[in-house]
Amino acid sequence: MTDKEDIPTKADADDMKESGKNDTAINPTDELTDEKEEDSLEVKVDEEKDAKDETIEHDKDKRKEKKEKTDETKKEEAEDEDFHYIVRIANTDLDGHKQVIYALTQIKGIGRRMAIFIADATGVDRYIKIGKLSDEQIEKLKSTIDNISTVAPSWMLNHRLEYDTGQNVHYISNDVTARLRDDINFMKMIRCYKGIRHELGLPVRGQRTRSNGRKGLALGVSRKAAGGQKPSSSQSSSDKSKDKSKQSKKKE
Repeated sequence: MTDKEDIPTKADADDMKESGKNDTAINPTDELTDEKEEDSLEVKVDEEKDAKDETIEHDKDKRKEKKEKTDETKKEEAEDEDFHYIVRIANTDLDGHKQVIYALTQIKGIGRRMAIFIADATGVDRYIKIGKLSDEQIEKLKSTIDNISTVAPSWMLNHRLEYDTGQNVHYISNDVTARLRDDINFMKMIRCYKGIRHELGLPVRGQRTRSNGRKGLALGVSRKAAGGQKPSSSQSSSDKSKDKSKQSKKKE
């Protein structure tokens, strides 16, 4: 049996409820901290939006500046009546919008270094657009390119000590392809290793042919056509038995 003192009364239960409510009550300090955090988050979001807007505006300004520059250059070129949109040198059409050293590289046989040498030899600015050059300057460029074998040093030329004449020559435009064709035909004629490889259509400079250069060939194990298939063992045995039966009938 339990004593009466141990049994909880209604008053005790009410006290317990009140104490629980006091424990779960929200402190005003916690509410202030939550408000501060929300304010700080809102400020950060606003700052990020402002930064994005600034970057977008900056990009737009840059694009506008680029468009204005391109429009100005186009207007200048349109106003300039002496501008050559296409310059023809050494049987090739050069883009007049390109700079001199880059436009000359469109000619076969002239690289970047040779273009720089030609521009310096003629006294033309390297980085000016070739379309802005006068007719006299273009003629000077043509003359230097025609006489490049004598003007340029020997180590810059593309054909030194030729076997026909022993001279140092620099070939340009169509002469390059013609000379290459003649060299290949000469190697084929004297039957050297490179000439034979050219005739066979195989790599000339020691490349491997087992894995690469297999274009045009039948890959994998080649199977014979239906008409040229080899008979299997079962088919051959049946054919032999038929032949024996035919021979025995003939003898009878």
